Amino acid sequence: MAPIASKARTDGSDDSDDPAARDVAMLTGVPAGDILRTAALTAGGELVRWRARQVQTSGRGAVATYAVTVRWADGRTSDEVLAACTGDLPSDALVLDDGDRKVAVWRFPRDPALPGLVAAADEDSVAALFADLGLGSGPVRLAVRAYRPLRRAVIEATGPAGRVFIKAVRPDRVEALHRRHRQLVACGVPAPHSFGWTTDGLLVLQALPGRTLRDALRSGTTALPDGDEIVALLDRLPTELVDGGRRRTWLDKIDFYANAVSSILPEQRRRVTRLAESIRAEAGTGTEVTTHGDLYESQLLVHDGRVCGLLDIDTARPGDRLDDLGCLIGHLSALAHLEPANAQAINRIGNLYLARFDRSVDRADLRYRAAAVVVSLVPGPHRVQQPRWAHASSGLLSVAESWVALARAARR
Repeated sequence: MAPIASKARTDGSDDSDDPAARDVAMLTGVPAGDILRTAALTAGGELVRWRARQVQTSGRGAVATYAVTVRWADGRTSDEVLAACTGDLPSDALVLDDGDRKVAVWRFPRDPALPGLVAAADEDSVAALFADLGLGSGPVRLAVRAYRPLRRAVIEATGPAGRVFIKAVRPDRVEALHRRHRQLVACGVPAPHSFGWTTDGLLVLQALPGRTLRDALRSGTTALPDGDEIVALLDRLPTELVDGGRRRTWLDKIDFYANAVSSILPEQRRRVTRLAESIRAEAGTGTEVTTHGDLYESQLLVHDGRVCGLLDIDTARPGDRLDDLGCLIGHLSALAHLEPANAQAINRIGNLYLARFDRSVDRADLRYRAAAVVVSLVPGPHRVQQPRWAHASSGLLSVAESWVALARAARR
């Protein structure tokens, strides 16, 4: 194969001193085509076209997904999803090595860390699973709703009993996640009920009514839950939810995200480093409670002005109340920046929530926490390969800086 290592970014800037930046450039630039072409040839096909869909740093390397078209030996073509990673390479994947760098490549749904995903993406296997769980017998329809390589995937399945969601996670996590869903539902939290789990990492979850707060904001709906309801929802999280240990806060992770920003925007390294240092030095901590851990507008299902669902409770565990409140506020401010057509509605509800949350926690610390959350979102436009992502990400840095300015004003 052609060399897969790249000493320069596709925009011409030299990032050879930053391994994470080199990996990201390799998985999104010209070398990615060589990687995918070799993978297609190994599988007996010819790469016709490819497009990077998502890319992000992960641990000691980077991971990316691609939409590709492959022409096979019999003349037919098919659209496929491929994934590749650097760093800690999974053993059950094709590993390409040019003597300098190594890359692992696999074809969806054969994710080496998610062995149950193959069954979750197969209609006959899902139909058999439904029958085993008492969800009826008959044909099913499947649709992929989310895929994070090596971490999780979500498949929407419609069958005899209606619509459910199948979450594929690492097998060593699935039983505890099943118990967590059951525990939260028993405590009155509107999380999806778990119908059951499989030893290869599949969790079958109830489909809840309503639509996400994000979708409601985009549609112009004005009947939205108020800040009191958000706080009451968080207060219902059970105090005995202790498995998994205490969560690291957004403050604890600020340097990690600052480094991730520097990897994709090396010209902003000094700016984001200074921002992270300010947040770390000036921000305080809040009350330790049970937290959701990743509370933002797509995790809340709403209907007729009420919260009717809380999604993705994988991260729920003891933590800092500022994390959940700051996460929701920070995400809404980032969304307003990225979607200017909806900014007025988003900012309106964001300001209402901010005013309510100010009564529960320190005003300055809430704004510092929102700033830390926005820093974590700066790589987002690059992760999904958004057009003009550098401009969008630089704007998010400005949003984070504005939160720091507001926090300092609140301290006076």
